[in-house]
Amino acid sequence: MNNKNYIYFPFEFTMLIVLFVLFLLIYPVFFFLFAGGIVEAFSRLGFSPITGTLVFLLSLFGSAINIPITKITTQNPIVQERVVYFYGIPYKIPFVTEQTTVVAINFGGAIIPIFISIYEFLRILSAGRLDIALLTIIGIVIISIVVHSFAKPVKGVGIAVPFFIPPIITAIVALILSRQYAPIIAYVSGTLGTLIGADILNLNNVSELGAPVVSIGGAGTFDGIFLTGILSTLLV
Repeated sequence: MNNKNYIYFPFEFTMLIVLFVLFLLIYPVFFFLFAGGIVEAFSRLGFSPITGTLVFLLSLFGSAINIPITKITTQNPIVQERVVYFYGIPYKIPFVTEQTTVVAINFGGAIIPIFISIYEFLRILSAGRLDIALLTIIGIVIISIVVHSFAKPVKGVGIAVPFFIPPIITAIVALILSRQYAPIIAYVSGTLGTLIGADILNLNNVSELGAPVVSIGGAGTFDGIFLTGILSTLLV
């Protein structure tokens, strides 16, 4: 894989085709139910229907964009051989090469959720609700710990977490902390908690994965983060 190719979807192209065909077949139902759910979720966060739809589309298509941050040398160097000819006689010269892993950040699965979370957190502070801000931080810590316990490094891919864990845990935690502000707490603590617990706290394992690119909020965690932001907000 070319390390300079950082634009790719976090799932196989064949799966993308299947999803597209299914989308065409069930478009009417999809539009009224799913799109309505998206609008409802973002309306609970203070977004208009148009803004909510735009954020949803940016998150979905932005999942293909990975912005490189740094490179990490893997812990498993590769021993290779090259042949040098001297007067027609071949000599095998061993040499060691080091594979590097590009650490990137996903636009749709990390950057957009982070900006929305910052916006929502600032709304809480501007309203003078320091108590809710503190509860949100507590939620982030709890969800980070829980998600981290489920996140597993997958060689050749990155960090993966079961997609259904973050939304369920987030909804429960948000309802316990505050029923009135549950939607905001759910989105902020859910998305940031998943990012921190699954990706950030596992950065020390990146060098052992053997993957050419590891994306924060990308493959392995995008579905968990994306569903957490939407489903957890609806569940509360």
